[in-house]
Amino acid sequence: MAALVRSGAAFRPCARVFLATRKRQANITLVNSFRASLTTDVKCTSSLFVKKSKSVQLGTCRLFSTKQEPVQSTSPGIDKLEFQAETRMLLDIVAKSLYSDKEVFIRELISNASDALEKLRYERLSAQQAGAGASEHQAALEIKIETDKQNRTFTIQDSGIGMTKEELIQNLGTIARSGSKAFIEQMKEKSTGAQDSAIIGQFGVGFYSSFMVADKVEVFTKSANSPDAQGYKWSSDGTGTYEVQPLDSVETGTKIVLHLKMESREFSDEDSILGVIKKYSNFVGSPIYVNGTQANTIQPLWLMDPKSVTPQMHDEFYRFVGNTGDRPRFNLHYKTDAPINIRALLYFPEGKPGLFDLTREGDQGVALYSKKVLIKSKTDNILPKWLRFVKGVVDSEDIPLNLSRELLQNSALITKLRTVLTNRILRFLQEKAVKEPEQFVQFYTDYGLFLKEGIVTGQQQLDKV
Repeated sequence: MAALVRSGAAFRPCARVFLATRKRQANITLVNSFRASLTTDVKCTSSLFVKKSKSVQLGTCRLFSTKQEPVQSTSPGIDKLEFQAETRMLLDIVAKSLYSDKEVFIRELISNASDALEKLRYERLSAQQAGAGASEHQAALEIKIETDKQNRTFTIQDSGIGMTKEELIQNLGTIARSGSKAFIEQMKEKSTGAQDSAIIGQFGVGFYSSFMVADKVEVFTKSANSPDAQGYKWSSDGTGTYEVQPLDSVETGTKIVLHLKMESREFSDEDSILGVIKKYSNFVGSPIYVNGTQANTIQPLWLMDPKSVTPQMHDEFYRFVGNTGDRPRFNLHYKTDAPINIRALLYFPEGKPGLFDLTREGDQGVALYSKKVLIKSKTDNILPKWLRFVKGVVDSEDIPLNLSRELLQNSALITKLRTVLTNRILRFLQEKAVKEPEQFVQFYTDYGLFLKEGIVTGQQQLDKV
């Protein structure tokens, strides 16, 4: 009996691996069938699909045909369009396989809304520079989220740039169409400094993450570029067709209403939404209101002037990003644009390392952001293992990410980022040893074991340690 129990216990992980492998093979089969059905309307500039880790990674290409197939409409004024067969297959992957956590749809929609606000901010600034006066009736640039448990809906609305009918079909009717990317390219052509813009979104599939949790999605939008613009409603259940119709009672900007599936009803709960915003989108530049209350109140200290950050602000921020109750011993506020764009705020804990800090296998690492949007809360390959006691934030728009922003690609750029940060930390500790020897001696007493580990395992930084 004991032998059977042991063999059964050994079989269970094998069974899980087998089932996971079968699932990956099924996804690959689906992708290959899509690949075989591609037409000349689909334009690619690199490998269409790259299998990596647990997600399907998409290359730099237009994944869907831009040709929209009309379907006969039963109501006057309503255009009913049908996705092509390839689009339906990819939509299924996006909605079911691309993201590991359903909650990330909130992050994606907030990022899209933030992009819309930044586009309108840019348009207003350009108009003022051209000599046009600011309108007295300009709406505040903000994001509003409303939840309705009874009707099981999640609504997000921005007062941003909005869309025309053509833009609505182009941006939402074609997956992997990135309006943000096109906007940045347009800014570059005008030589207006696109690198200084706050545009977050670089991928066109974030909107379609809505179908992970919703069985119907409605989009109400009106372009801000014309005072007489017509409002429109876009709606789809994600199964193959969508409808576009004109609508008069639409405010400038974009409102998205998600009719949630029964198994996703927790996203109609205010507390659940607040938790997700705190986790992913707490530092988005524009205010986010959830049922009338602002949800993002903590400032992104790593983007502020170090001289303007008080010790009390450091204490509060350290407890937030480190999920701890102690205070920081040292803080390193670092900013550079070469050889890689980095905005970092790193903390050295005041308390002694705990038992879980000593192990190399723990869930540790600094939080990784891209333009104030959380990519990964514990990024273990940004710093070497022997610096696992360091807490804080690293923000870089140069870091390559896969389509769902959830897994870092292995690249020379990541290695360069790790090298730059490690060298800067070592230089910081050397400065502490010279300028504040007593504090450094106490730090070395508590954390010298980690530095010795760095001597044993490190190569490039061996002499500096």
